[in-house]
Amino acid sequence: MSASTRMPADPVPSHRAVENLIARYAELVDDGDFAGLGALLADATFTGSGEPVIGGDAIEKMFRDTLIVYADGTPRTQHVTTNVAIEVDEQAGTAVSRSYVTVLQALPELPLQPIAGGRYHDRFERRDGQWHFVERRVRITLVGDVSRHLRRAAPQR
Repeated sequence: MSASTRMPADPVPSHRAVENLIARYAELVDDGDFAGLGALLADATFTGSGEPVIGGDAIEKMFRDTLIVYADGTPRTQHVTTNVAIEVDEQAGTAVSRSYVTVLQALPELPLQPIAGGRYHDRFERRDGQWHFVERRVRITLVGDVSRHLRRAAPQR
């Protein structure tokens, strides 16, 4: 077997694999790929402003019911995840992370602006060598104009 066809000696390090899951979540939301979100969170519990939602089908439905999607098939948002702190327990096959999220939105009649900011608290498990979300808790602490993002905008506090 030539060197160019060999599998890498080291699989993706755990920290990077978890970071990739966090990034993938943002991509799927911004792409309006709610089925993909359901698959990504298939074995997870999602807790946002309401009661916890468990499992991929229920999470997919929650996103479809909550977010406004435009003609291009997206919510016209960009989720920016920063200050990502990941702690991995290799022996247990578990990880936790904390991060900040800033949601930007732009529409033809809406200049680019931040519409929400908050924190993610996540838990992950490694199964059969692959990392998976098992919990995502979202706490939005800063709310701007979400009238073009949420079907049922939460009252501002």
